[in-house]
Amino acid sequence: MANLIYSAITSLDGYVADEDGNFDWAAPDEEVHSFVNDLERPVGTYLYGRRMYETMVFWETADTLVDPPPFIQDYAEIWQAADKIVYTKTLETASSARTRIERDFDPGAVRQMKVGAVRDITVGGPELAAQAIKAELVDEYHLVVAPVVVGGGKQSLPDHVRLNLELLDERRFGNGMVHLHYRTRA
Repeated sequence: MANLIYSAITSLDGYVADEDGNFDWAAPDEEVHSFVNDLERPVGTYLYGRRMYETMVFWETADTLVDPPPFIQDYAEIWQAADKIVYTKTLETASSARTRIERDFDPGAVRQMKVGAVRDITVGGPELAAQAIKAELVDEYHLVVAPVVVGGGKQSLPDHVRLNLELLDERRFGNGMVHLHYRTRA
């Protein structure tokens, strides 16, 4: 059985984007990006909402950039090798390979997917993640906390949910970011 993992880069005050929708403050440097590459390497399937997918689809062609740094090339290959499921009512077709569109997030179907998967599954984007968290589907959390307070915006974790978590690992980076890895306690 695979784990369902929620990963996010978040501000210290818990936002993935500020009130204007900006998240440039969350751009990982080479050290953080390489670390995230290693976290994502075992992932077999990415679950996305439309907005997160439209942000991440850049990786479908990132390997065609002129002289991309090795860590960028590496992540492009990791992303392209995984299956993607996009939950959207508005997107008609996917613009990447290995991608299918689903109209509704079905917790039961995701639960079955976890049982049958041999590789981990990640849920990307705070709105879709909130649905998975509220359905008690998320097994692990990888939060990369940026050394910035943005004062409001799109929350990384949903309101009105209580989670008991066990800290599995932590890591500090030279740019001031911190990675926190938690597992959901039963």
